[in-house]
Amino acid sequence: MYVTNADFIREWNKEAILTQNVLDGLTDDSLKQLVYPEGRTLGRIAWHLITSIPEYLAHFGLKIDRVENAENVPTSAKEIAETFKNVSSYASKVIEQQWTDESLKEVQTAFGREESNATIIMGLIKHIVHHRGQVTVLMRQAGIKPFGVYGPPKEDWIHLGVENPPH
Repeated sequence: MYVTNADFIREWNKEAILTQNVLDGLTDDSLKQLVYPEGRTLGRIAWHLITSIPEYLAHFGLKIDRVENAENVPTSAKEIAETFKNVSSYASKVIEQQWTDESLKEVQTAFGREESNATIIMGLIKHIVHHRGQVTVLMRQAGIKPFGVYGPPKEDWIHLGVENPPH
């Protein structure tokens, strides 16, 4: 739980860097990777991860511009990564400017429950982490070595002296 805006911004920035590293590894071809035959593509999930940030914050009372053409998934991995960089930076500024430490204690209805704003923005980070995990799995399925988020990918364990990495 966040007690101050600075607590949130610190964690947001750490997670944004990790997410940026993952998105920077995408290729244009990888964006077409399907979850399953009728499912969403890696590009759609990555784009949802990005466009949902301002939508989520606006829903909970922050004044923030939405991503233009949010319904159209770019075919350029570079555009997706660049948009995330801009949106994540903009989101932290909006929270820093519009909410105070006291704002984090305020309670509002979130997904049918009464939640503090601190819990609501923690939910935003969890939402991004959830979709970032999906993206890394789909990258692997698309033949791309994903960036190691909270630990190294399997290919990098050997550099740590581990020949048979844990599962």
